Amino acid sequence: MRKGLERSETLVFWNVANRILRGFLLVVQPRPTRYPGQATLDMLGFSLSPRHSTRGRWRTNGRKPIVLKLFTLTAWFQPDSNSGVLYMSEAFDLIVVGAGPGGYVAAIRASQLGMTVAVVEREKQLGGTCLRVGCIPSKALLETSELFEQSQRHFADRGLVVKGVTVDVAQMMKHKDGVVSTLDSGIQGLLKKNKIERFFGNGKLKGNGIVEVTGSMPTTITGKKILIATGSVSSSFPGMQPDGDRIGTSTEALIWPEVPKHLVVIGAGVIGLELGTVWRRLGSQVTVLEYLPRILPGIDEQVANEAKKIFEKQGLTFKLGTKVTSVTASGTTCTIQIEGAEPITCDRVLIAVGRKPCTDNLGLEAAGVQTDKRGFIQVSAGYQTTAAGVYAVGDVIGGAMLAHKAEEEGIACVEKMATGHGHINYNTIPAVIYTEPEIASVGANEDALKQAGIKYKSGRFSFAANGRARAAGHTDGFVKVLADEATDRILGVHIIGTHAGELIHEAAVAMEFGASSEDLARCCHAHPTLSEAVKEAAMAVDKRAIHS
Repeated sequence: MRKGLERSETLVFWNVANRILRGFLLVVQPRPTRYPGQATLDMLGFSLSPRHSTRGRWRTNGRKPIVLKLFTLTAWFQPDSNSGVLYMSEAFDLIVVGAGPGGYVAAIRASQLGMTVAVVEREKQLGGTCLRVGCIPSKALLETSELFEQSQRHFADRGLVVKGVTVDVAQMMKHKDGVVSTLDSGIQGLLKKNKIERFFGNGKLKGNGIVEVTGSMPTTITGKKILIATGSVSSSFPGMQPDGDRIGTSTEALIWPEVPKHLVVIGAGVIGLELGTVWRRLGSQVTVLEYLPRILPGIDEQVANEAKKIFEKQGLTFKLGTKVTSVTASGTTCTIQIEGAEPITCDRVLIAVGRKPCTDNLGLEAAGVQTDKRGFIQVSAGYQTTAAGVYAVGDVIGGAMLAHKAEEEGIACVEKMATGHGHINYNTIPAVIYTEPEIASVGANEDALKQAGIKYKSGRFSFAANGRARAAGHTDGFVKVLADEATDRILGVHIIGTHAGELIHEAAVAMEFGASSEDLARCCHAHPTLSEAVKEAAMAVDKRAIHS
């Protein structure tokens, strides 16, 4: 909308008719363009004061209290449903719907590339599910609960005698909320720093580049391009609907006011095991029900089997091959019905059976944006949807539901918009599970390589033989490196062990540069460090590990 005008002379009009009546604006001649709802106006306007605003007032340079000038402005107009009065829509180069990791990161990168950017988010806090009710709050609880468990089980072995350590759930939640609030403020500041305008409300696509924002301050904005980054929400199955209290999803499990005596987790995936671990550490009896015959589907089977043994040793109870038919709550008691087995009773249930795309009230159909049978938005290699000028990234388009994957897609998408080039290597996106020990992986696992008929070599090294791990008392787990049998190029790396989420990035960088296992093995690693286990695993590919 500001194209062709100096910023100090920009006008943003909300109610054209009112401005005419008040004498602030004289519309000389409106001319329709080829887009419905858009018009070009020749206007004579003046300002009576040097007030600065982005909406509803003149902007002046502060030196001229009265400005009189003829403007030619092309803009979008939206009729008010009640009065019929035309309201002018503010226009941007890019409108991002959703301010999660994919959305706000894309918005910042777009601004860096010279675009005028708006972000529409219906939640008060920015950062999406990841920051508000996902990655960040769960890690705060995992860190706190790990400290408590260390004090109860392991301090005495080191000669640290601690008595009277108890759990204050309210304070623990206060700390978690403080972390979230601080990071939210940081994102708010980043948007301001990058001159990105935030609109609070639900964004609904109306077609032709128009986004209707509903909420406490409804408005309509327009953009040359629209990027959908609305993420995902928890899913459930028939017969196990959350009630927001006793039967909850990950969102509720992050705010329970007391430690459950018996928690049943339905689903042995990432979310179920992380949050199950939190409450087990704090004193809850935790039973994990999984329909499949194994835990952590999609993770390297050898790693998953090792994880199951360790988690059982820690106190988790697994019931695999279990089909839940219904979950009900009465008072403080929950009942889980299981096909072919006795029902289980507990005081809280965590449903962690996956996530689904968040597309409610987005106006996808009206805008011409198609989804697949599971509701994920269909996109091209350049993240273009089936509607011209509308793009999508992150959980809402499927694939690995990872915050960092959404961030990379957001950056690649807007870079392609601005420069014609944008790229992601999906084979080098790492994944981490924040239990203890942590589990991390990048690239293909053995199951995938076998299924694809790719011949490979494997090297493995246990943390029990690593000096730093032994000194720290974290000897569970191992590092496994998979390399092509013919070329020795690294195809995948899988780690279960303490700080695996930090160690995996050495492998990700090596794979991004097409390194071989020998390249990794020949890099000198400081001693004593956990990363030496990565080097030794790479050496083991060629059967020349030193310490095993």
